[in-house]
Amino acid sequence: MDQRLSFLTLVVADVEASSRFYVDGLGWTPELHVAGEVLMLRIGERLILSLWARDAAEHEIGPVMSGGTPPVTLAHNLATEAEVDAVIAEAREAGAEIVAEPRAREWGGYSGYFADPDGYRWEIACNPGPIGESVLPG
Repeated sequence: MDQRLSFLTLVVADVEASSRFYVDGLGWTPELHVAGEVLMLRIGERLILSLWARDAAEHEIGPVMSGGTPPVTLAHNLATEAEVDAVIAEAREAGAEIVAEPRAREWGGYSGYFADPDGYRWEIACNPGPIGESVLPG
């Protein structure tokens, strides 16, 4: 098996609420949107974020846990602290709950966190180390 990821699927309570947040609020472009079922967003050259309605997901994969903070974070890395602040402000404007304001971190970077409509945590970070720099575009 190749060491790669093709789809990152998150089970959501309301696909249309996710669309309002990601598409209308953050300005992302959908690759596919089947109302009430699934919203797919290209987030990398060969990577799709799939937001899948809970009932459809459970039909295929079985019961899905709910409640509390999902045990996963999604990260969006940027080159500067100012860019981190700008994206956190954009997420706030789109209706995100800011769960941690941006600040300097013990590991040497700068990051903040917001929650999407289903509580998934997005880390918005500036990581000045080699791995952090390796994920930046261009």
